[in-house]
Amino acid sequence: MTDQLGQLDPDGPSDRPAATLDLSEGSHDAALRADIRRIGTLLGQTLARQEGKPLLDLVEEVRALVRADAPAAAERLSALDVTTGTKLARAFSTYFHLANITEQVHRARDLQRRRARDGGWLDQAAKRIAEQGVPADEIAAAARRLAVRPVFTAHPTEAARRSILSKLRQLADSLDGEASAAILYGATDTTASTRRFAELIDLLWQTDELRLDRPDPTDEARNAVYYLKDLYADAAPQVLDDLAETLRQLGVETSPTSRPLTFGTWIGGDRDGNPFVTPAVTRDVLIIQHEHGIQATEAAMDALIDELSVSRRLRGVSLDLSASLAKDLDALPEVAPRFRRTNAEEPYRLKVRCIKAKLANTRERLRRGTAHVPGRDYLGTGELVGDLELMRASLARNSGQLTAVGTVASAIRTVSAFGLQLATLDVREHAEKHHEVLAQMYTQVGEVDDYLSLDRPERTKLLATELTGRRPLSSNDTPLTDSARKTFDVFNTIRDSQDRFGADVIESYIISMTLGVDDVLAAAVLAREAGLIDIHTGRARIGIVPLLETPAELDAGGELLDEMLSLPAYREIVRARGDLQEVMLGYSDSNKEAGITTSQWSIHKAQRALRDVAARHGVRLRLFHGRGGTVGRGGGPTHEAILAQPYGTLDGAIKVTEQGEVISDKYTLPALARENLELTVAAVLQATLLHTSPSVDLSSLSRWDAAMDTASGAAFGAYRALVENPDLPAYFWAATPTELLGALNIGSRPAKRPNADAGLSGLRAIPWVFGWTQTRQIVPGWFGVGTGLTAVREAGQADVLQEMYANWQFFRTFVSNVEMMLAKTDLTIARRYVETLVPAELQPIFGTIEQEYARTVEQILAITGRDELLSSQPELSRTLSVRDTYLEPLHHLQVALLGQYRELNADERQAPTAPGARRSASDATALERALLTTVNGIAAGMRNTG
Repeated sequence: MTDQLGQLDPDGPSDRPAATLDLSEGSHDAALRADIRRIGTLLGQTLARQEGKPLLDLVEEVRALVRADAPAAAERLSALDVTTGTKLARAFSTYFHLANITEQVHRARDLQRRRARDGGWLDQAAKRIAEQGVPADEIAAAARRLAVRPVFTAHPTEAARRSILSKLRQLADSLDGEASAAILYGATDTTASTRRFAELIDLLWQTDELRLDRPDPTDEARNAVYYLKDLYADAAPQVLDDLAETLRQLGVETSPTSRPLTFGTWIGGDRDGNPFVTPAVTRDVLIIQHEHGIQATEAAMDALIDELSVSRRLRGVSLDLSASLAKDLDALPEVAPRFRRTNAEEPYRLKVRCIKAKLANTRERLRRGTAHVPGRDYLGTGELVGDLELMRASLARNSGQLTAVGTVASAIRTVSAFGLQLATLDVREHAEKHHEVLAQMYTQVGEVDDYLSLDRPERTKLLATELTGRRPLSSNDTPLTDSARKTFDVFNTIRDSQDRFGADVIESYIISMTLGVDDVLAAAVLAREAGLIDIHTGRARIGIVPLLETPAELDAGGELLDEMLSLPAYREIVRARGDLQEVMLGYSDSNKEAGITTSQWSIHKAQRALRDVAARHGVRLRLFHGRGGTVGRGGGPTHEAILAQPYGTLDGAIKVTEQGEVISDKYTLPALARENLELTVAAVLQATLLHTSPSVDLSSLSRWDAAMDTASGAAFGAYRALVENPDLPAYFWAATPTELLGALNIGSRPAKRPNADAGLSGLRAIPWVFGWTQTRQIVPGWFGVGTGLTAVREAGQADVLQEMYANWQFFRTFVSNVEMMLAKTDLTIARRYVETLVPAELQPIFGTIEQEYARTVEQILAITGRDELLSSQPELSRTLSVRDTYLEPLHHLQVALLGQYRELNADERQAPTAPGARRSASDATALERALLTTVNGIAAGMRNTG
């Protein structure tokens, strides 16, 4: 959904009112056109009211000049003073925010109309399943295995502040409310809503879009909770109910306590490269999640109290529920006498009152850190679900079947999906951190002279033996360095958190940069030391998850998993986890290292290998896809991505990261949230049941694989030639505004890895994509593809490429995503950055980029058989073209400001104590603010940051 942009038109009437910022005429959708015109008018009035008519006139002048004479526009913008430039950038940025949310509102309406006409994604999946004649018992088995989990991360790619997003949500709600009133009552007076829109736009203009300081992990947790609570209240219950009904129509009844959809988070648990995620922070984040999770559950219980007015005078109640209620009332004096009296003959309402009392006690227990008291509070979600199940069973046996399978079952599904914690926390740490701890532990027991000098086979043998032993390797007073202590304390924190909050709060321990089995066993041994794992008693309170991040790791993934599962000690851990092994696939870093072609192909092949190994060992495989928002970091349409996976890799369970602007785009509006959750669940259900065997003959697949191997090899060579160019780091830093990413304060994690040099190797994937995207080069989204496809064509396999495009979902999705990135690339704008900011001796690199771009466009068009990019999606193509009209002034302004900013900083470095130093510092601050405003505007216009 991230790449579906608002439909705007650059050509407006010449007699535009003076106080109007009207950027929308000519759109194919009349209603969208009208709303954007109206919002644009109100923004123009805000600019005139807040800043004066000259700013509005400047906006109009720049828009007209960009269309008529781009070089003249660039010259005009470069001459602006910083204050005026900042206001101009804010005007365009605010417009994009308003256009985006208006488009989202209309997209949501379109989806609702389409759903009413054609059914939803689950209806479509059910139709395909029914057409294939899948037996009901197979559907039932697949339904039991269904376990879809979006995982919210704090990866810093959302440039807009929560204050901005919340006002945009209010605007969306107001637009929707007005439209609903018009449907119900016909033509209505819009005076009040127009006044509200104007007020919100004024407030947007008066709200600083730049963060004063960097958020900490608890701030990021609160941001995720904002979305999770909305999902709890609206979209998730709808999707869960729709899924149950869909399966019912396919002849399958499901238990409301099953968990086909749950939510995860990394926030407060992702320690890899983030020194601010400490054990204490992990505990604090879990408290925050539970505070809000209990609130959301209380709201759901209030709805049940309103609903369940069943009287025992009119209908019977099961003995189980009566006994449970009596026990609760004895144990819970907190239940007010008023409720005991007024609900005395309404056992379901009284039972829910008791549930609410237990929830309140749970909140207090967690706040105080006291022990769980059975019957008075909840430890995890199981006891809560048990209470609700008693009510459901009683209703079903006493003429309340419709309510049992309706309201109460829906509440149970929702509570089961979210738990009291809203989302299950994953913990991640770098592999080397575990070895650092073990080296110190082994030094203390005196058995290994130099643990870190052991090669991987020696470490693997040592650690496998350690796992089978019974002795502790450490004690409470084992001396560890501060760094090692923090790493080891995370395992103790996991144990304590499960004891305090319940077993479901943390399930997976993810190991970044897993290079060998010893990396997996190292984490397992530390988990054993903390009491989380004991193969002798069959205890494994967490699963150990290798993260395969580079093409080399991905290519060796099958061998790694085979070696892991062949070790009896580790196999016992997996058995204790229900014979389920999770493996995470890293899209961002593999793309940064090898380019998009090799990254995507390596991930595809790795899934096949992991699937086959898991099957041989009798283990269920759960793949965790670490996808970013942009195509350059593994992003793209979710439904197509799921269906493009190799056959048999999806057996009901999947985890997918959601991050940054993807979260706000998918989940800000309830209708869009429902759509995105449903399409993910529907795709997984469809793939689990229908994509279990090859869809083509093995000879065709072999030809396609060979063609992809050829394309990947050539693309990799071209990409590595670019990134290994010794001049590329200097070019990248000169041509892009990446040095400003840290000043945006959009995430707690540093942009560079610890101890990274000034080059690109230590730069994380997000700033890597950020820099290329801001300057419209978008190298991570397509570079090398043209060379790779050319190599296949020159090998005489042009017909194979066409065969692949026509018949292979993987390749078709790959081509579609690359085509989108090519369309978003604008090398005319990029050239402005290069010619203005990059030293002449480095500019030949841009020539290389231009050549590969032309080659890639040529190859993509040859495969699609079209004359222009996105010609099969004319509205989207037009939308991108229109947005460029409004993006171009921001780009020109950014180029001019970057030049001034760097020149000023260079002067300051040369003479920091000169008399003008104070003025220079002030000027640098103003320039930085202006630049960051252009960054926000371009991110809003592009609909992604990194």
